[in-house]
Amino acid sequence: MGADRDLAAVLGHLAPSGADTGLVGVDPAVCARALAVDGVAVSVLTDSGSSEVLWCSDGASARLEEQQFTLGQGPGPEVGVRCAPVLVPDMSRVPADRWPMLLPEAAALGIGAVFCFPLHVGSACLGTLTLQRAAPGPPAEATTTGAWLVANALTAVLLEGGPRWDAFASAEGGSDFYRAAVHQASGMISVQAGVPVAQALLRLRAHAFRHGRRVSEVAEDVVARRLSFRDDGDGPAAAAGEGTDGP
Repeated sequence: MGADRDLAAVLGHLAPSGADTGLVGVDPAVCARALAVDGVAVSVLTDSGSSEVLWCSDGASARLEEQQFTLGQGPGPEVGVRCAPVLVPDMSRVPADRWPMLLPEAAALGIGAVFCFPLHVGSACLGTLTLQRAAPGPPAEATTTGAWLVANALTAVLLEGGPRWDAFASAEGGSDFYRAAVHQASGMISVQAGVPVAQALLRLRAHAFRHGRRVSEVAEDVVARRLSFRDDGDGPAAAAGEGTDGP
């Protein structure tokens, strides 16, 4: 009964929040408890094709979302492409060549199982709902049913639109969303290196992975002009001495 009450509370509060802590007015820990998992994360796809964290549990779920974004691989990116759920009851049994860079990171986070569901309208994927659990094993029927209810409710809220949601979807410059710096940095790198924005994002991700850093941290360095990707043949370099005018 407690799980049912938690799920009812989640479904009743999946709406834009007036608080500064996020766009969904319910604690993700309540959702995780209702679905009998250790953490949940919701990411939406932006107009540029990248993902943006909308709602996330602290700890392993937040780090998993960051790693998937940095590496460009994992259940979330797969769901974004296929628009179909990806259920992994035992991460230790996933073939190494499926997500070669993500699997060691997930193991280090203590993640044993991941269940990822699309937020979709027909064949159009708007985002993902990712559940993670330390203990391996298939999801309970109640977990799967509840996850689809949450995913469908979130999809409905996204389709309602509104100024805050429109800004989120387009990742407008100056917004306070989780990866606003990543989008701004991608535009700056595009100008610095003379490459399309999509390729600039790949360069940003690659630099973060090579240096063992979060992509959001590297993006903040680019935006603060501590790091430049001007293409001099040697890759990005510290921007000491570079002016503050222009990208």
